[in-house]
Amino acid sequence: MNYPEKARRVIQLEIDELMRLHARIDETFSRAIEALLAGVTTGGKIIVCGVGKSGNIGRKLAATLNSTGATTVLLDVGDALHGDLGVVGPGDVAIMLSYSGETSELLNLLPHVKRFGLPVIAITGAKESTLARNADVTLDVHVTQEACPLNLAPTSSTTAMLVLCDALAMALLEARGFQAEDFARLHPGGSLGRALLTRVSDVMRRGEQLANITPATTVREGLQAMTKARSGAAVVANADGTLAGVFTHGDFVRAFQRDNAIADKPVSEFMTPRPVSIQADKLAAEVLATLQTFRVDDIVVVDDAGRPVGMVDTQDLTRLRLI
Repeated sequence: MNYPEKARRVIQLEIDELMRLHARIDETFSRAIEALLAGVTTGGKIIVCGVGKSGNIGRKLAATLNSTGATTVLLDVGDALHGDLGVVGPGDVAIMLSYSGETSELLNLLPHVKRFGLPVIAITGAKESTLARNADVTLDVHVTQEACPLNLAPTSSTTAMLVLCDALAMALLEARGFQAEDFARLHPGGSLGRALLTRVSDVMRRGEQLANITPATTVREGLQAMTKARSGAAVVANADGTLAGVFTHGDFVRAFQRDNAIADKPVSEFMTPRPVSIQADKLAAEVLATLQTFRVDDIVVVDDAGRPVGMVDTQDLTRLRLI
């Protein structure tokens, strides 16, 4: 049996269903976002309900919404009918998930949610179901085929529901103007929180840890400056303090392979002009993104006038547990 081929079949089937979902997104999605935005901005909560696999996806949706500052309660359907409806309040919005739209436990709860006057957003694969007919907004996650070879186990359908929930959370995040700084306040622990709470100026090398040279500095002197600063790169600055480039051990090695008599030549012949740079007041998280984008090990830190004031080395980020 060709197991990799089996895996590719499953993935392709789910991709195909996601493309169908992609094509179905329309103004109904906008109505759902507007309902959620109206609730959240007036102090209301988002109430998420689901059973079984849909309940698992609802749990993920609730976690994503909470992590992005939209207060959300995952309401257990069974417990809701025995007192937990007390968490529901004025201004709340309900998201109810059921692929069939006929889940009995969810339908038993639906009248009570409606009695509280909550707008109901249904996420279902059956637009004519009881849930869909009684919802204020219905988001269709219908699939033509499950990725299960028996077309039985929820696979494509759960993926479609999960992706649509992510789309809701991310669109709501943008509509609310949620920023990286807001995300940082909700994620203070771990490397992600540290990266989002830390500024470039907090982690950059400066003073004796920063190798500063000029374009006229010889390669020999540049290497000595890097050795003294225990750095793999040196900032090259012009006489007026503006950034001229960066000279790294990598630049030296590449140049030395072509010409082993470069020790007394100026670094201007071998440096990298217009190096990747970042401003000191930026978040350290932006350093991580820049490193990944440009695939470099060192980033020059500049002030508002573009003058070099420091450098960030990937080793520093590792030491500070930012990556």
